[in-house]
Amino acid sequence: MSKYREIGYNRRANYDYEILEKVEAGIVLLGSEVKSLRQHRVNLSDAYAGLSRNGEVFLYKMHIAEYAMANRRNHDPLRTRKLLLRKKQILKLIGQLKKGGFTLVPINIYFNEKGFVKISLGLGKGKTNFDKREKIKEREWNRDKSRLMKGKSTRL
Repeated sequence: MSKYREIGYNRRANYDYEILEKVEAGIVLLGSEVKSLRQHRVNLSDAYAGLSRNGEVFLYKMHIAEYAMANRRNHDPLRTRKLLLRKKQILKLIGQLKKGGFTLVPINIYFNEKGFVKISLGLGKGKTNFDKREKIKEREWNRDKSRLMKGKSTRL
């Protein structure tokens, strides 16, 4: 059995960004949010992380669906959530984000071995359409190259 149970994955992260470094962070949640996460009702595609003025890291636009059984104490699905990082990690991220061109993108969200909700953030640089096309060409060439090596040429 693996060390963690994955709740949600951001497929667009590796497509839109070149991920240079990964950071694991805790996340401050309400009870109804945790129960909704246990049902895998989360969307990370529009989410991003940012720094506040007082040196804290927050997660914006992550959609956690409302929990049906929580009547009055339900949460706002798109609320801003605080991320829990060590001071040294925050200072390192501030330095890299101030260079410019970098973004903190959530990659996946999961329960760790202790049952806590963790989120994996990637420090990424945005890809252009040219970069995306080059990546596709490279992937197709590697596929064709492996077919040639096996002797099953379909193109070329």
